[in-house]
Amino acid sequence: MSDRDFDFEPQPGLPKALPKGEDLLWQGSPDPATLAHEAFKANWVLGYLLILAVWRASMAFPDGGFGQSVAVFLPYLVLALAAYGLIRLLARASAKAAIYSITTHRVILRIGAALQVTWTVPFTKVASASLATRPTGTGTIAMELVEGQKISYLALWPHLRPGFARKVQPAFRCIPDAARVARILSDAAQTRVNEPVVSFAPSSALAAE
Repeated sequence: MSDRDFDFEPQPGLPKALPKGEDLLWQGSPDPATLAHEAFKANWVLGYLLILAVWRASMAFPDGGFGQSVAVFLPYLVLALAAYGLIRLLARASAKAAIYSITTHRVILRIGAALQVTWTVPFTKVASASLATRPTGTGTIAMELVEGQKISYLALWPHLRPGFARKVQPAFRCIPDAARVARILSDAAQTRVNEPVVSFAPSSALAAE
């Protein structure tokens, strides 16, 4: 498993040309809207700020009536919408910068909107993998690494499995048609090595972060 700065790519998402005998099977990126909702918690932030705006407006009503409540509410509303828009932009930048790849030998995560880094995980370093999907088909494929393999939570976020900060699992986060991609990964890993066997247990809901 390795990481390296993003200097030059012979093909988008790949740090260097694939060696002879290794083929690219799939490439994709996160869905920006789903990433904003799931990883960046955009809806939660918007909801919290709107509740705060309503609360502040209600506190002003007894002293100044409806007019004062509106005057207090509007700045908070603008703040809520601005924060929501900023989070959506950050999620979009993160999704646009990320390219996930599956080859016949490994998975590759090129990530990072500001500082781009490439993480390479050979199939031999993957102990197991899990798939969590939404009704739309968008989902997250997370890879549990074998013992002794460590990766920084902060360096990888948000391209990791939520809720596993102690034992970080790199992930293809919020990708469209996740079940099909999971099958490609499973078949490639099991063709390359007999162990570990990569198995998928689809679930209808993603774990909360």
